[in-house]
Amino acid sequence: MTRETLTLFDTTLRDGAQTTGVDFSLHDKRFIAALLDGLGLDYIEGGYPGANPLDTEFFTRKPALAKAKFAAFGMTKRAGRSIENDPGVASLLSADADVITFVAKTWDYHVRVALGCTLEENLDGIDQSIRAAHATGREVILDCEHFFDGFKANPDYALRCARTAYEAGARWVVLCDTNGGTLPHEVERIVAEVAHHVPGAHLGIHAHNDTENAVANSLAAVRAGARHIQGTLNGLGERCGNANLVSLIPTLLLKPDFAERFEISVTKESLATLTKVSHTLDELLNRAPNRHAPYVGASAFATKAGIHASAVMKEARTYEHVPPEAIGNKRHLLVSGQAGKSNILAELERIGVVVAKDDARLARLLDEVKEKEAVGYAYEGADASFELLARRVLGQVPDFFDVERFRVDVERRHNARGDLVTVSEAVVKVRIDGELLISAAEGDGPVNALDLALRKDLGKYQRYIEDLELVDFRVRIFQGGTDAVTRVLIEFRDASAESWSTVGVSANIIDASFQALTDAITYKLLKAGAA
Repeated sequence: MTRETLTLFDTTLRDGAQTTGVDFSLHDKRFIAALLDGLGLDYIEGGYPGANPLDTEFFTRKPALAKAKFAAFGMTKRAGRSIENDPGVASLLSADADVITFVAKTWDYHVRVALGCTLEENLDGIDQSIRAAHATGREVILDCEHFFDGFKANPDYALRCARTAYEAGARWVVLCDTNGGTLPHEVERIVAEVAHHVPGAHLGIHAHNDTENAVANSLAAVRAGARHIQGTLNGLGERCGNANLVSLIPTLLLKPDFAERFEISVTKESLATLTKVSHTLDELLNRAPNRHAPYVGASAFATKAGIHASAVMKEARTYEHVPPEAIGNKRHLLVSGQAGKSNILAELERIGVVVAKDDARLARLLDEVKEKEAVGYAYEGADASFELLARRVLGQVPDFFDVERFRVDVERRHNARGDLVTVSEAVVKVRIDGELLISAAEGDGPVNALDLALRKDLGKYQRYIEDLELVDFRVRIFQGGTDAVTRVLIEFRDASAESWSTVGVSANIIDASFQALTDAITYKLLKAGAA
């Protein structure tokens, strides 16, 4: 049976750039464009030439893409101006791009209030803009802004806008849920009605996520006849974001209802890089990846309850809707207070620790995990601390160093310029092979000072830790009140880009932090094969 083709249009560099706190540099845009092209997307929208100097420069020379078409975005001709005298259209027509994407109002209310023109003038602007761009030999797309709200208010006019674009030569007429308030059953009904006027092979969907339905709305549009989907990596976008291509792509490729009917440009081989692509974007934006993201999150295939873990070990499909490796993710059987022996065995196997199922030490390890979690430890997000705990119970962790004592001073004072500053200083005394090493350091805060002091001089082990970088520090209050117990999670990374997390718990936040720091360094020494 011949499958129909769905095309995927990424607008991370344009709509995604409107995310609060996200600012792409020119280098970022070129890097992300290459990332998207490598994944196998059909279209990459680069931005809005003429809107700002960065985007204008980006469109002076389009990125070298192996497969994807590069699209420029902008508004249709303004009322009262000719095509030749409209600077926005001129910027689009002169952009170095394969595709021109126009956006036009299709809600009569917006035409009157936002544009201040007549409904006919708006239709004329759509028609003339598309014909002018089409005459350059490039593909043209129209984004029908506020289409679903417009259709509900005045279906005849919204349809006229869509038909005008199609008849003027638009390759895709994209129906936009700009406010993100339309629900899946509404999208499916409206797209089906539009398909009677504009062929489905020319219809697209652009969904925002204000009701957490952008992915569902996109799939509903496909069921109703649309064959073009717009979205962003990791669901970036203004307000609550756009349809998340990281969720849509594996759904289209792995779920039979879609995989048996449609084909997309992303291959099964490329799909296996999806987790890495998603996390790479987060790293670029200096954001921690969402652990609970569908498909690609670290918890997406994590099992915590002991009875569930036992079932997963026997047959993964009991609790996994798709194989995690298909998306480049991996299975996690979490070690926690709810864990059973199956979780412990699975985690030991994952980290390469071989233990017989009837080894008496397993029960001791399980008891210790539960006791520690009862006082605040959490190993779900601290794999390295769990491995150290397990190997210590099994007698596999050397005593690399002993911390005899540490001290941290925090002082608020005026510096030489008279500015009021807060200074943190730490002193750490470590004994290695009978030799006492004393290190001191100042830091941006007490934990930073401790970290610098501890890693300043570790004697014969110093060469193993030169490349360490503290990349994340998280504090959680496990029990409230004046005697609160604090849980600290620390993540380190080394030059090989391997990262690991450790945990410390104490009523004193500095003590909890130091526990996590020493665990992180011990883990590095263990992995490096230090004697």
